[in-house]
Amino acid sequence: MKLAIVDDDILIRESLKIIIGADEEIEVVATASNGKEAISLIEKENLEVLLLDLRMPIMDGIQVLKYLQKRKKVLPVLVLTTFDEDELIREAIGNGAAGFLLKNSTPDKIIAAIKAVFAGNGAFEKEVVHKLNSNLRAYQNKMTAYGLTARELEIVESIAEGLSNKEIATKLYISEGTVKNYITSILTKMNLTHRTQIAITYLR
Repeated sequence: MKLAIVDDDILIRESLKIIIGADEEIEVVATASNGKEAISLIEKENLEVLLLDLRMPIMDGIQVLKYLQKRKKVLPVLVLTTFDEDELIREAIGNGAAGFLLKNSTPDKIIAAIKAVFAGNGAFEKEVVHKLNSNLRAYQNKMTAYGLTARELEIVESIAEGLSNKEIATKLYISEGTVKNYITSILTKMNLTHRTQIAITYLR
């Protein structure tokens, strides 16, 4: 897959390029230091995944996400974040980010997250998910408004944590087929079409 890295910190940018470029399935075709450069890359390169910082000079990551939505461009975006950017993360998700990753994540986690969003799945840092949803009662009220069962709520939270159907099945001691059935039910109740949208709705 072809990927571009966008971060104003040259050390982070070059480190990620080395880490990600070591994986034989990923080709880092370009890097950029701000949102304006990112948009130029998006228009020139046939990108398949964008790794995007939020806080940058000239044009930030949120503006890049809004640009993609306005142009209706289908490009999975994995947001780079720090632990204390709650509102920015929510705004990024609301503007179409496919996932978010802490900047201090391990190389294996970074690679796995990139592959997850490329495959059409979400990739959401578990610790940040819990932090964003620290108000459990508000979360429950929000999700039960869709008429979800307790088990379906567990499935939703697991999807938001970035777990695959197989991993959810293992976690909840049910079959993968049963997980798929639950997801179909959840999508219907929430009037959504894709499992990634479940995570996005949960995290808003």
